Amino acid sequence: MKKVLILAGSPRKNGNSIALCREFERGAAENGNETELILLRDKNIGYCEACYNCKTHDGECVKKDDMADILRKMNGADVMVLGSPVYFYSVDARMKTLIDRTVARWLKIKNKKFYYIMTAAEDTPTVMDCALNCLRGLAACLEGCSEGGVIYGKGVYEAGSVREKPVMKEAYEMGKSI
Repeated sequence: MKKVLILAGSPRKNGNSIALCREFERGAAENGNETELILLRDKNIGYCEACYNCKTHDGECVKKDDMADILRKMNGADVMVLGSPVYFYSVDARMKTLIDRTVARWLKIKNKKFYYIMTAAEDTPTVMDCALNCLRGLAACLEGCSEGGVIYGKGVYEAGSVREKPVMKEAYEMGKSI
């Protein structure tokens, strides 16, 4: 059994990337893993101010928000899933803020397997390249991390429209493979 932490950045309550994250979670849970899905839209996470208090205070941030608990969960997870819609070829603001705030504990979060879930209205070959590089950038900065897989939910715009696409099964199967 593995601890699977799924961090979903979409601001939409029934967003497409959240739907794919839920399918991934369902598959992982059915395979006996302990799962937790965190919707960043429901969390209070402030921007990093680059004050580096965390550097001199054992990873403690001056901001007293929900990020300290999320960092604890990131550290305790075996598997991390980052889900984001693509906005202007990058990740959404909530996901980017979470990535930036990881600076407080980035030297302690190690040996994770990362999965990436992205959605975009566009259905072009390169629409997700920059966003994927951003997500991969976090794992590249953490010691001993590897990539488990990527889900590309292309050509979905209206909330929930991804449910009609084969990528839903792909997300479920990828989760089940953990």
